[in-house]
Amino acid sequence: MAKEEITPSEWQIMEVLWACSEPLTSSEVYKRMQGNVDMSQRMVRVLMNRLSQKDILGYTVDEHDSRVYHYYVRRSREECVKEKSRRFVDSYFSGSGTNAMAALLQSFALTDEQIKELEEILKNSRGRGVEAPDKEEETNV
Repeated sequence: MAKEEITPSEWQIMEVLWACSEPLTSSEVYKRMQGNVDMSQRMVRVLMNRLSQKDILGYTVDEHDSRVYHYYVRRSREECVKEKSRRFVDSYFSGSGTNAMAALLQSFALTDEQIKELEEILKNSRGRGVEAPDKEEETNV
């Protein structure tokens, strides 16, 4: 888990890296972001360094130029979304996932298809997070 939460600006950088299957330099990330965000090339480098310090990005040094770093993703988008979601629930709902889900569901009109999708998610999550007791423990009870 990250020491600190990913900021919105850092998240924009991560979206570029998650969309790419190969390591990128800060210059390459900046070029892919141009026109979409108002961020200088220097700021992109600073934020990528912070993401590296948070252990969300890793890097290798270019074999031909030691001043060039090739950054790669160490944590998937899914991992980061889960962490961000946990922090949100902890911050605004005192850790209650039920209260968070209820608030979100009451805030949006859902189609029948979306409701079916949510029902499937709930069905698949039933029992998750609760470990089954060992067979040895069951016989000793």
